[in-house]
Amino acid sequence: MRLTRHAVAALVTMLATARVGEAQEPAAWRDGPVFHTFSIAAVDPRTGEVGVAVTTRVPCVGNGVPWVRKGVGAVATQASTRTEYGTELLDALARGEAPDAALKRLLAADSGAQQRQVGVIALDGRSAQHTGTGPNAWAGHRAGRHYVTQGNILVGPEVLEAVAKSFEASEGSPQHLADRLITALNAGFELGGDKRHGLRTSAAVVVADSRPGMSRRSDGQTVNINICEHEQPLAELRRVYDAVSQTLGYRTLQQFSGGDVFQLKVMLNALGYYKPGETLTPRMPDANLFTSEVVAAVDSFRTSEGMGTPRVGGSPAGLVDPETVQRLWAALAKAGKDTAVRQQLLDVTMIRR
Repeated sequence: MRLTRHAVAALVTMLATARVGEAQEPAAWRDGPVFHTFSIAAVDPRTGEVGVAVTTRVPCVGNGVPWVRKGVGAVATQASTRTEYGTELLDALARGEAPDAALKRLLAADSGAQQRQVGVIALDGRSAQHTGTGPNAWAGHRAGRHYVTQGNILVGPEVLEAVAKSFEASEGSPQHLADRLITALNAGFELGGDKRHGLRTSAAVVVADSRPGMSRRSDGQTVNINICEHEQPLAELRRVYDAVSQTLGYRTLQQFSGGDVFQLKVMLNALGYYKPGETLTPRMPDANLFTSEVVAAVDSFRTSEGMGTPRVGGSPAGLVDPETVQRLWAALAKAGKDTAVRQQLLDVTMIRR
């Protein structure tokens, strides 16, 4: 259809006068964010930690569903998500209002209550939940002594049963709350979780700890991992958690060895930092091992180059990064030894496979 000049002008005027907020807001959020999902909100009475873990088949679930407050409790607000429930419920708990009373009061004033799903738990273990009639697939919730779990558009009640069973089994175990939450959520995910398939997926875990010295933040958050979009969001959530916490197994631990270590030794030897006066060969004992003696030689070289010394929070001992390699070759060139060293290394750097 061809537009007249007047129609085009009217269209331009309409676009120009549209509210800026509407122009910047994601289309999917025009009527409010929708996070059909399943989650667990929980507390650990031993540590005082409060947290929420959640996953769904839409992006960035961590931006709307989980809410925590140190020393107070945790909230998961989902389905046709009203994010205000997070702050309002935590404020109510902080004032001493019971979770069930606070949730009933807020739902009574909410015209969209039947489209909501909310779980709230206080630090003392008191909790309340609500599942509206809006979702057209299986939806429900269940609660335990220190947790609430809820979900909608799920393959069935077995999802929440698995979440609950996993979390209850970890009660009293020497694990951080975030660790337990991720494991529990994954148990539900493995049984099918969200019944929708082929959509973008996300997951998040947020934990706050009121104990002194446990967080660098004033709000007490110790964990806030938001996997906004990933093919396997819970596997990625676990990987990031383990990597950040440096949990054993997050990387492969093996002996630092290889032909490049021997090359490093030859360069340091030529500069007088490693076994000066000795002739190194590829077949010598420990030729390819990154020993403490090599570490010390590297540190001596870096110090002489003004590259700093190993210290807590600084460069790790024996750091050989691209700049170190460049400095080594520059030092060899300055000493007139780079050509001889390169010749010596020709054999050990030949590709034989």
